[in-house]
Amino acid sequence: MELEKIRNLSDGELPVQRSKSAEQIFRIRFQKSLGNNEGTKKLRELKLDIARIQTVARERAILAAKAASPAAATVAPAASTRTARKRSKKD
Repeated sequence: MELEKIRNLSDGELPVQRSKSAEQIFRIRFQKSLGNNEGTKKLRELKLDIARIQTVARERAILAAKAASPAAATVAPAASTRTARKRSKKD
């Protein structure tokens, strides 16, 4: 499945599609254990699809968290203490 198709899925459809892909992986692995070597390429594609689905779901979760608390998104990271330690060692 292409990334654009995955991005067009709703939040409710993402877990459904992930479970369908996981079920197909199970079936292909089962057939492979029985000696049928067909579907090796499909197995790789399904794994990538699941990774893409999880990535899109995580992106959406991060965006939702940022939208819920915009003040936390504008906070600057803490300053590094590494250079301060180096200077104190030299003195």
